[in-house]
Order: sequence, then structure tokens, then C-alpha cells
Amino acid sequence: MSSDPATGLRTWVGSTDPERFEAYHRWSLHLLLAAGPVVQGFLAITVAAPGTTGAVIRWGYLLVSLVQLVSTEVLFARGLDVYLGRQRWRRAHLGLPIASTGVLGLLGFGYLQLAPEAAAAAVTLPAATALVALSPVLTIRVLLLGVGGVLLLGLATYAVPAAEVELDGGRAVTVAVMLVAVAASFRVSVWMLGVVWEQERRREVDARLAVVEERLRFSRDLHDIFGRTLATVAVRSELAAELARRGEPRGAETMLEVRQLAQDALKEVRAVVEGYRRVDLDTELLGAQDILRSAGVRTTVHGPDQEVPAPAAEALGWVVREAVTNVVRHSDARSCDITVTLTTDQVGVQVDNDGVRSSGPASSAGSGLLGVAERLAALGGTLHSKSEDGQFRVTATIPREAGSR
Repeated sequence: MSSDPATGLRTWVGSTDPERFEAYHRWSLHLLLAAGPVVQGFLAITVAAPGTTGAVIRWGYLLVSLVQLVSTEVLFARGLDVYLGRQRWRRAHLGLPIASTGVLGLLGFGYLQLAPEAAAAAVTLPAATALVALSPVLTIRVLLLGVGGVLLLGLATYAVPAAEVELDGGRAVTVAVMLVAVAASFRVSVWMLGVVWEQERRREVDARLAVVEERLRFSRDLHDIFGRTLATVAVRSELAAELARRGEPRGAETMLEVRQLAQDALKEVRAVVEGYRRVDLDTELLGAQDILRSAGVRTTVHGPDQEVPAPAAEALGWVVREAVTNVVRHSDARSCDITVTLTTDQVGVQVDNDGVRSSGPASSAGSGLLGVAERLAALGGTLHSKSEDGQFRVTATIPREAGSR
């Protein structure tokens, strides 16, 4: 990852909403998880434990807390990826976190002889940290059982006769509530991440299904036309062939009927294709809003009070369709503005989005825009596209007199 702040900002701005949501929650949970080992280190530094044994326990506890800090952060990151289906769970992930937690537990019980008032915290904090780090891969039942086990571990420090520390009921309840709250917050946050990405996957599937359904509808229309026509052509052709063998003049008439059937079918196919290819500016603007908003892009449309002439409206409709398609397929836009203008001498449309990707030539016109530019050129119009400061703009203009013909 680049250390350049500007690069980091562009990466954040160019991220999708689910990616930003995950990044925010990931770093928040990682920071919260680090609080346990940090408190453990603070405990090792500040609690007085005189003598050589005390120094060994304190410094050992501090160093192992650092090991647990790193290992549990890695464990949590891997567990979260496992929960989101990005990698498989491996038992090897548990090695260092569990070992460091066990060592910290033993050192924590050593505080009973040196600083009994800190023993409960020294024992429970490492166990709680390990439990929270495992929360993405644990079921709710196992997580609650783990919380109970951590609390019992803390209570065990008060049961040691040598501790000579009285149990504070109020403090114990407070610790229990806090532990349950932290474990629950981690588990809920992980669940929310899963829900967000599941919704994103469903949105992508819905978009692909919409394309497939449109193709199937087109296929059905063509099948209805060609299926009936080709069956009739086959029968009529056989009849014409038989009549020709017999030398009857009706054979030629039948072949003319076959030709007429083929011509009629061709007209029907052209009508179907024209129906799919016909573009209306108002319809395209409404469709653009629906498509972009369903893709999570804030959309604003500005248009003139007067109606755009029909030829120009169709040409500008193609501009809107292609520009919006590029926004959805080839950008990471979070907002898109579409402006239709109508002046005394020209009509035009401008589409702006903020989703220029850092990789790839975002400013170059694709084959779709080149095809639209040819349509506009036939009407004496122009189409321009440019990328600047993270913004991508498509501008199309047509002379008003051309649009009024």
C-alpha cells in the first residue's frame, strides 16, 4: 500500500460503498481488539511487583502481550476473511494466539503472589482478547460459552487462598456486562459486514439476470417469428417441388408464395429489432435514474422545459444510454449528473460522473461512444469525452435545425 496520502485518499474516494463500509469496520474492530493487549502492557508496567521474580513476571507479561497483540490481530483478520468466504479456515491459525494466551494466563496467576489486586485482570484480559479475536468463526452459542469461561477464570483468582483479595460483586457484574457487550459488538459488526456483501452480490446477480431475461425475451420473439414461418416455408417448398416434378404451373406460384413468406418474416424481424433498438430520450433518462440508483450512484437529471425535437431526442437518448452503461460497467462512480440543454441554435446533453479509475485509460472513448459519435455526425453533431481531476465528462451537441428536420 502506498504511503502517499494523496494516493490513499484517491483509493478511498474510488472505493465502492461496501468496500468503504468494510474498511471502516475492519479498522475500528482492529483498534478495539488492540485495546486488550495495550491494557495488559500498561498493567505490566504500572503494577509494582518487587524482586527478581516480580521483574521476570512483569517483563515476561509485557513481551508476551506484544506477541499476543500481533497474533490476535492476524487471527481476527483471517477469521473475518473466512466468515466472508474469502479463504478457508486452518487450525494452524490458532497456534501462536493460543500459546501466547496460555502463557499470559500462567503469568497472570503469578500476580497472586506479587500484586493480588491485579491478578484477575491479568488473567481475564488475555483470554477475553483471544475470544474476541475468534468471534468471526465462532457460533453464538460457543461465543457465549466462551464468555462464561472467561468470567469463571477471573473468579478463580479470588478462590485462591493466598490471594487474600475480597471479591467486589459490583465490579464483577460490571466486568461481565462489558465483556458480553464487547463480544456481542464484534459479532454483530462481523454479521453486518456479511449482510452488506451479500446484498452487493445479490445486486450483481439481479443485474446479470435482467440481461439474461432480456436476451430470453428477444430469443422468444425471434423463435415465434421464425418457428412459424420456417415451418410454413418447409411445407410450401415441398409442395412446390412436387408440383414442379409433375410439370404443373402452380409450382411457380407456390414458390412465389414462399418468397413472400420469407419477405414477410424479414419485415417482422426488422420490426422486432427496431423495437429493441428504438431509443427515446425521456425513457432513457428515467431508465438511467433507476439503473444508477440501483447501483448506488447518486443521480441528478436536469432538463429543459421545452420538448427536444424527435431526431435529436433519439440521438441524445443513445448518448445517455451509452454514457450510463459506461458509468455502471467501467467506473466506480458515487454520483452522476445528467444535463439536457436546448438553446436557439443547438440541443445537447452532458453526463458527468466522479468514478474515474486510477488504472486504465478512463479518458479514452470506448467503441460504444465512437458508434454514438457516428450517429451524431450524421446529424451534424459532435461528441466529446474527457477526464479531469477524478471527473469523467461526456458532452454531445446537435444543431437545432438538424434536430427539427
